[in-house]
Amino acid sequence: MKLETVPLDSISFDPANTRKHSRRNLDAIKASLRRFGQQKPIVVDAKGIVLAGNGTLAAATELGWTEIQIVRTALAGVDATAFGIADNRTAELAEWDEKLGDVLLSLRAEDFPMDEIGFEEADLGKFDVAEASMPELPNGDRAPFRQMTFTVHDDQFATIEKALQKAKSEGGSESPNNENSNGNALAFIAANFIGEKS
Repeated sequence: MKLETVPLDSISFDPANTRKHSRRNLDAIKASLRRFGQQKPIVVDAKGIVLAGNGTLAAATELGWTEIQIVRTALAGVDATAFGIADNRTAELAEWDEKLGDVLLSLRAEDFPMDEIGFEEADLGKFDVAEASMPELPNGDRAPFRQMTFTVHDDQFATIEKALQKAKSEGGSESPNNENSNGNALAFIAANFIGEKS
């Protein structure tokens, strides 16, 4: 495919785009574009409608860009629609490797701004170095440790993250019995909620 640099106003958002971009997502894309520039082109059809890269187009527009790099595809009709969905879905199905925590911590050690890669300082709480020494429990509980799994909504997750960070800042991450800082912070919050000392 041929890479083109075109005026931003010569291409348009896909009116049938089913992917929503939150404020945090757009801010992360903008931060990436500011830091690294555009490292991959937007995919458009023959009419200049974006099939992959609607978020990049929105972010570039907010940044005041006047040009953008694109590639044109010959896909049309149902194939074009299906490609747009597949592009988003295949990325969504990917998972982070456990090494992500180490990489993020190494970037922070170099004072790299986390927001420029779509993470917040609070996200690093999930990857405390102390987590690495947590005993592995591959087949369920291993006394005296127990595993607990929760399912939360995105809105709840943000609140829980803030609560864990607050608990850690107040000394709730330490325990003589447990090396897992998130587990300790949760116990700290629960103990304070029911009026007991952890």
